[in-house]
This record gives sequence, structure tokens and C-alpha cells, in this order.
Amino acid sequence: MDWKKIYEERKCSAGEAVKLVKSGNRVVFAHAVAEPLVLVEALIANKEAYRNVTISHMVTLGKGEYSLPENKEHFTYEGWFTSPSTRKSLEEGHGEFVPVFFHEVPEMIRRDIFHVDVLFVTVAPPDENGKCCIGVSADYTMQAAKSADVILAEVNDQVPYVYGDCFIDVEEIDAFVETSHPLFELKPSKIGPTEEAIGKNCARLIEDGATLQLGIGAIPDAVLAQLGDKKHLGIHSEMFSDGVVDLYEKGVFDCSQKSLHKGKMIVTFLMGTKKLYDFVDHNPMVEMMPVDYVNHPEIIAKNSNMVCINACVQVDFMGQIVSECIGPKQISGVGGQVDFVRGAAMTHDGKGKAIIAMPSVTVKKDGSMVSKIVPYIDHGAAVTTSRCDADYVVTEYGVACMKGRTLHDRARQLIDIAHPDFREELKSQFKERFKIDY
Repeated sequence: MDWKKIYEERKCSAGEAVKLVKSGNRVVFAHAVAEPLVLVEALIANKEAYRNVTISHMVTLGKGEYSLPENKEHFTYEGWFTSPSTRKSLEEGHGEFVPVFFHEVPEMIRRDIFHVDVLFVTVAPPDENGKCCIGVSADYTMQAAKSADVILAEVNDQVPYVYGDCFIDVEEIDAFVETSHPLFELKPSKIGPTEEAIGKNCARLIEDGATLQLGIGAIPDAVLAQLGDKKHLGIHSEMFSDGVVDLYEKGVFDCSQKSLHKGKMIVTFLMGTKKLYDFVDHNPMVEMMPVDYVNHPEIIAKNSNMVCINACVQVDFMGQIVSECIGPKQISGVGGQVDFVRGAAMTHDGKGKAIIAMPSVTVKKDGSMVSKIVPYIDHGAAVTTSRCDADYVVTEYGVACMKGRTLHDRARQLIDIAHPDFREELKSQFKERFKIDY
């Protein structure tokens, strides 16, 4: 049957589309910006029709109403990451969390460990070949599309058309809900003196010709702001932001010295402003691939001069890195941090670097400060990156190198880049812990 006829026959309202969801189903939302907010709202509006529907996803940018206690008879949130709108359900006990490396999520879906009855996804309108581009999310979304029994798609004409492995055939989609609204925009973060100093310290570790992985937020933005004098940088990253676009326009990012996908920026999802979405639209330099390719450590290791930069909550004297918890409170997830830390360590040229960058302190609401460098991680916290994986730790006060260093050396270096207000206390804790003088 002609794809245009299929498309017309399967067009419907959001309210009609969500009737394809049945009690007991597991519904998977496409990742981050690809979450179809109109369909999700229709699902919540139709909640009385459901019992025991499990909802799974990684980052959500929506309201997370399915995770509210008043909806627990209808929905159970079971996240592979957690976001501000869903965290409380984990604390209250009616939501659940699954620790998982980002690159392993598609395999979990393939093996039916993460079963997918229904996929909710946002796509661009079909192209001339009857294929819909998921222009902001390949990651686990592509495998979910292959494994789902039912696919419900919100067709938004403002989704960019991005090249790569991020297309679904019209005939594979069971319902199309046409919308037209701006995509979620992640505004550039405010960069203060602390972030600027961290950015400068990270930039010292980045050589011309390096391939970068960058995360989200003020620190990655601050690093990018310090790279204006670099040459021939490349991107192999789970995502990138507007700062990369600025440096591309200045000629800094040309991907010309990449050893894998030379001349291409490789990503698995996108999140930024309209400037970013316009940049990637029909841009042959950008290719989006599933996360079990982009984030697989063996693939990352094929990039020469690979540098990954991620953030954390806390580092202890041994180099254990906590990135997803505050004590026992789950605030995010493992994501791709360990994927890239291990991939950078495995690079064939031996030039890979894994940087964990953070302000030296957390400033509380009352203005008091808490050191992020501690002798012991908080009770109940989970270690995200192990002490054996730790490479470089960067604060506004300098760089500490963990690889090949003794516990004593690690602790001394970390104390040296701690906030000055805490160094004497940390030195005392060093002596107490290791039974030697600092």
C-alpha cells in the first residue's frame, strides 16, 4: 500500500491515539526532546481507562504527572534515569529506578529485559520515501521502535531532519497525531567566575585535533567558551549544545582530524535551543546514531585523542566519583558517563582523557558551603565512576590526576584543588584516615 494512504488512514487525535494503550502495558517514552508532550497529556487525561501501566524512559522534560501519588493506581514510573519531575516518586516509594549504562539500554530492550508494548515518540513529517525522522533522539528510541508492538507518533513539523540512523517507516507507526509547536529549548547556562576557571583548567588538557564528548550545563558551556584558540576539534558525543555551533562557525570544530567518521559530528540525541536545531537540520556534517553505537566503549576507543568531560556531585579521597545521588536520594542516573570514561581509557593511541569537572563546593540555600571533595562518600550514595576508572578531576582550583597514583597521592592532589576554606579540615581527615601526615 502507498505510504501516503497509510499515513492518511492512521491520522487521528491524541485522545484517539492513546486508546491503543491497554492496562498492564509498558509504555516507553522517547528520550528528552523527542518525548511527545501532547500524547503524554492525552494519556494522563485518559487515566481512568488504565490500571497498572508502567512508564519508562531516561530524561523527561515533561511534567511527569504519571509519577504523582494520586496516579499510582493507573501508572507506575520505572525510570532508567530520573529528572526533577519524577524524582519525588522514588523518594515516596511508588516509583522505581533501574541502574543501567546508557549504551546498554537498547540491548536490554532487544533481550526483552525492558519490554516495550507501546512507544510514544515525536517525529518530523514523512519525507518523500515515507520515512519519519526522529530528529532529536536515536539513542534507545530506535531500538524501542523496532521492538514495540504499537508506536504512537506525534508529527511535529518543527522537528529537524537529521541524517543517520534515526528514521521510522510510516507503515511501522500505528497512529499519527499532527502538531506544530516549538521544541523544548535548553537555554545556555550562566557562566560565573567559578565555571570560567573550571573551563580554563579543562581546556589545558585538550589538544588541537582532539575529539570531544561534552555533557549538559554550565561547565561544558564554560569549557567550550575556552576553546576558541584550538584547531581541528571533533565531536563524538551523546549530545552537544549551542556552544559547539558557535565554535564550528569560527572554524574550531571541523572534525578534520577524527580517526572515526572523519568530517562528521556524531551524536545520539540533541538538546539545546532553536539555534542548535536549525544547525543540525539537513546538515550533512551531523549524523545521529543509536546509543549502543555512539556510547559503546569499543566504538569510543576508536577515536584518537578522545577527551570526555562530565560532572559529578562528590569525590572521595580514593577517587570514587558520585554523579547521580545525594546520599541515598537518586537525582539523575548513570547515563553515559561511565561509557565515555571507559572508552577514553581504551583509545588505541593512548591519548584518551576522562575529565570529571565540578565546582569545589556546593552552596546551600542559606549560603553555607559543603565541600565536594570528602574523605568518604555520603552514607547511602552510589558510586557512579569507580576509583579504578577515575582519570582527571578538575575544580576551579586546578587539576588532580588519579590514574596510576596511590591512595595517598590521590588524596593529596584532591585536597590541593579543594576550596581553601576546607583544606585544613581535609588535611586533618587525611591524617586520621591514612595515619600519616599530609
